[in-house]
Parts: sequence; C-alpha cells; structure tokens
Amino acid sequence: MNVVFLSPHFPANWYRFVRGLHEVGATTLGIADANWEQLRPELRAALDDYYRVDDLGDYDQLTRALGFFIHRHGRIGRLDSLNEHWLETEARLRTDFNIPGINRTTIRPIKRKSLMKARFAAAGLEPARGRVCRTPAQLRRFIAEVGLPVVAKPDVGVGAARTFKLETASDVERYLHDKPDVDYIVEEFIAGELLTYDGLAGRAGEIVFDSSFQYSSGVMEAVNDALDLSYWISRTIRDDVRQVGQAMARAFDLRERPFHFEIFRTADGRLVPLEVNMRPPGGWTVDMFNFANDIDLYREWANVLVHGRFDAIVTRPYNCLYASRRDTHGYRLAHDDVLREFGSLIVYQARMDPVLAVAMGDQGYILRGPELQPLLDAAQQIQARV
Repeated sequence: MNVVFLSPHFPANWYRFVRGLHEVGATTLGIADANWEQLRPELRAALDDYYRVDDLGDYDQLTRALGFFIHRHGRIGRLDSLNEHWLETEARLRTDFNIPGINRTTIRPIKRKSLMKARFAAAGLEPARGRVCRTPAQLRRFIAEVGLPVVAKPDVGVGAARTFKLETASDVERYLHDKPDVDYIVEEFIAGELLTYDGLAGRAGEIVFDSSFQYSSGVMEAVNDALDLSYWISRTIRDDVRQVGQAMARAFDLRERPFHFEIFRTADGRLVPLEVNMRPPGGWTVDMFNFANDIDLYREWANVLVHGRFDAIVTRPYNCLYASRRDTHGYRLAHDDVLREFGSLIVYQARMDPVLAVAMGDQGYILRGPELQPLLDAAQQIQARV
C-alpha cells in the first residue's frame, strides 16, 4: 500500500508513525516544507520517497506532489498527517484523488463544534448547551437563557487557543471587543472534572485500543493562566466513560483513526461530551500510551491502516503521568534534583517544542508506576513553586 504522510517531521515524535508504516510494509511517501537533509535520520530511513514543497498550505503544490507520487508509485492507498491543522487539506486531497478516509463531505461535523453537538444529541448524549453567536444581541440572548459564566471558543479551532471564559458583564464587553472575526460558539460553563476517552478505531469501526486520562486543570486554564499542567492515564477505564466514548465514536462512524475525545464529569456524576478530535492527543501522550502498556501504538496504527488488524496485547500494567514546568516560574527543586529524586519513576524527560509549550509547558516529565498516588505526589513536588 502506498501511504502519503503530510508533515512527517512535525510534531517531532510523529516520525514514529512513518517508521511504523515502513515496518509493516507500506511504501512511505512524505511531503513537507523542510529540506531532506533537515529531516532526522530515523525519518529519512523510514521514507521510501519524499517531495519537498515551499508551503504546505499551497494546495497546488500538494496536488503536484501527489501527481508525482502516483506517476512513480501508482495509486495512493491512504493519506494522513494525524495533525488537526491539516485535517481539511487532507479531506480535500482525499476527495480529489479518490483516497479512502475523511473527505470534504464528511468533515464538516468533525471540524465545527456546533455540528458536533447535533451528532452527540442524535446519539442520545447530553452535550452542554451552546450556540454560534454572531452578534452582540445573539450573545446576550443566549446568556440570558443559560446564565454566566459561559465559554466562547472558535467554532472551528484547535485546542484552547483564543478561548474566553466570560464570568461578568465586563468580560462580555471585552470579548465582544477582542474576539477574532470568525464564528464563535458560546457554551454554558460546565463545572466538573475534565477527562478524555482516547484510542484507535479499526477498519470496521471497532475500538481496538482505548485509554482515558484526567487533567490537573483544564487546558484552557493552563493556556490562559500559564499554569503548570499535569495529566495522568489510569490503569482502568470507568465503564460509563467507555460507554459514552464509544457512543461518540459511533456517532461519527470512526474508522482506521486515532481519536481524542473530551468529556466533563459533573459533581453529580453526569458525563457531558465536550468535543471530538480525529487525531491522537497532543504532546507526548501517544508515548505515554506506550509506556503505560508496553506496546508500540505508532506501529499498531500503521498495522490497522495497512493490514486492518491490531496485534498488540494490552494488559495495562502501569499508570502514567505527564508533569510540566514553565521557564517563567521558579521551582523548589532544580531540574537535576528532580532527576535525582524521582529518577526511578521518570521514563522520559525533555524540552517541549516551542509551538506546543504554550499549552504543554517548556519542560516535561513522564512518570510511570503500578500505583497512581506516588506519581501524583511526585508531580506535586516537581511543580512546587519557590
């Protein structure tokens, strides 16, 4: 199978998806805006062919790249980047070149949060009340219905960038003055615990791998308030989380894709679906899945894509936690002290890519162990301020 991978060099750990494709026998075809010599050696070794473009956002250059690959290798079997930024571009390319996967017809409810809500409701789930408010009058009518606080975020957007929490009338006025000139959906604020349902869907839509993690604080708060973020994967997934997560996957007829769904658990135990992301969770979370389960999910995604099967045996032997620190904060423990004190728990640590650091922090640590509490205690000490 010929598989085209867009932007295989970013994020930095995404080269492992290409290596997985290479290992399971795919012909790997990369398109990016970097010179071949700038690609890391492991990525160059995993690519069978490469086409450099000046701008990945230039659709004409991408179509020329695919034409080049088809001329040299034949029909394209699959195309992906596993990166939300390129989701619409991929859908357009799949449509124009008749490649299986999310296309221009099926992408709208995946990209627009307002349309996601309609899918959730049709699946019998209970999303937060929300509405696209294009005028001040529409915004004020919605607030009159649900009350403050509310959260306003781009109807089409990635992560928590340019997300506003409106708690007072002054916040509302500032938002109306500062918001970008794009559609924003405004939602009632749901107080509760933010958690996820993540995994990989097989060729027939079955969930072949799943996991769930819980945040120390919301990503929106981490971005807006420059908080130190931590989140952790537990060894078990609660039954109701799995049920809601699988209902979300069925609502979008998910196939051959990693996914990252966000869900709120309210104080009374109710689960509120927040949004779907048809990509792996960001940062080093795929690596955390691997550390938590002693598997290679990069390769297993490739196995599903190319051969339609998932071969890994998932036993969930470890909890796994990510803890971040920011360069702008002072901490009680220096970096070397953290490594010395918690070296038996830390399985990976590095600087975060600057593009991801706004949400994920500048320095990250991945810890794992059979019991969760020692990881939580270690994260508290790692992030303790001066």
